[in-house]
Amino acid sequence: MSNAMEMVNVKQLSEQLGEEVKVYEKSFETAGSDQIVMIRTGTEKKLLVKGGGELYQALQGETVNGDVKLAPLSHENRLVLNRFFDYTVPKAFGPNVATIGLGDRLGLASPGHIQTIRSRGVYPILSQQSIRELNLTGRRYEDVLDAASYAVFQEGYKDGFGADGDHLKVESDIQMALDLGLTMITLDCSDFIDNSIESLSDAEVEAKYAAEDEGIRAELEKLYLDQTFQVEGQSIHFSRSDLMRNLLIYGKAVGFMKHVYSTYIQKAKHEIDFEISIDETMTPTLPSSHFFVANELYRSGITIYSMAPRFCGEFQKGIDYIGDVQQFEQEMIVHAAIADHFGYKLSIHSGSDKFSVFEIIGKHTKGRFHVKTAGTNWLEAVRTVAKVNPDLYRRMHAYALSRVDEALQYYHITADFNQIKPLDQVSDADLPQYMNEDNARQLIHITYGILLTAKDENGESLFKDEFYRTLIEQEEAYEQSLIQHIGKHLDLLGKPVK
Repeated sequence: MSNAMEMVNVKQLSEQLGEEVKVYEKSFETAGSDQIVMIRTGTEKKLLVKGGGELYQALQGETVNGDVKLAPLSHENRLVLNRFFDYTVPKAFGPNVATIGLGDRLGLASPGHIQTIRSRGVYPILSQQSIRELNLTGRRYEDVLDAASYAVFQEGYKDGFGADGDHLKVESDIQMALDLGLTMITLDCSDFIDNSIESLSDAEVEAKYAAEDEGIRAELEKLYLDQTFQVEGQSIHFSRSDLMRNLLIYGKAVGFMKHVYSTYIQKAKHEIDFEISIDETMTPTLPSSHFFVANELYRSGITIYSMAPRFCGEFQKGIDYIGDVQQFEQEMIVHAAIADHFGYKLSIHSGSDKFSVFEIIGKHTKGRFHVKTAGTNWLEAVRTVAKVNPDLYRRMHAYALSRVDEALQYYHITADFNQIKPLDQVSDADLPQYMNEDNARQLIHITYGILLTAKDENGESLFKDEFYRTLIEQEEAYEQSLIQHIGKHLDLLGKPVK
């Protein structure tokens, strides 16, 4: 019998609470004279602690039997766990290990994610949300961190996890993320990248370049003009046109990066993985542009964790790579060489389901990468619901079709929703197959916020409450879906189970 089962008399506790009790045996811990374990009654998880010691006293909850207390999975109790068990606190990983961003929009996926990444030589960024995702789901960073920390405790996972403030571009949001203890900041520089330069003639570029500060121009011309840089066996040359366009497109963005680093990252009270996102551009990132941005940072004494350039082709949400795979590999070789030269990792955004290029990414990054996923974890939740609660799936699918135009304001996709097989032509048993068809995947992918926040005329949740209840009751099924799906990602990236 495990320590957890010795601690909990399941039969007696079930009778006392009037509900069947599930014990998460991997969560069993001791702290001084106290013992603690996570349990579930119905659809609610709680901490069961006994002993009367310091941990027992610190946790807020209800005494149920002498020195036994049931504590809810509240924000306040998460902070208590953080004090007593440091593995429940997120950490920074630095640039020398493989990491995968596992955005959990529901707060339910992390146990499955942890089970997936064990023994694979890759580390999870369990807490990964953008401000847009928070707004669309009605969550806060505190909620996202709470869910990740409790999942780590539930699974007894002690190898470390990260917390990413994803695609942050507003300084107050950066400060908030740091104050809350997030350990990764992905800086979205899109507001400072001038995409209009791409369409200008050479004469127009010359005129705009001439208007830049003379001292800056002189310094950059001395460093870059007609220079060829050898980078891990790759040659990167700067013509006058290359230099002018890079300064005009990325100059203000580099200034923003430096400002954020010196104002926030350098002054943070804990270690931060600082990622630079320059993928929000109209065209793929040229090797000279990637090198220019990186070199300008490093000659200013700024080291980064990772950089996300824009690659050729399309990295649309929730489906495979669209584009020329051979061209992608040639560009990946150069981008990986630049990252290796400066000592940071390449970051691949919208990395979910890009099965045709994962082997290329794993190979040329030498297994040292950061790949971001998010929507695919939501899609696996929907797949699970389609299997076990087909009526709910049908209602969600129909609602998504009726409101998809709203979601298209936030996402660029090329799906043809008219190609989706009508619901009345699909049996309940075949509903999960919608998640294997690109148009249906993207329909459900981009409408997650609409579906999770939909209300009826009385202000009651149309889907969310039943959706959550279904997934909690069927948590093993959801975990298995994630293990299979995210496991396929990692297998192809060169991170099989060891």
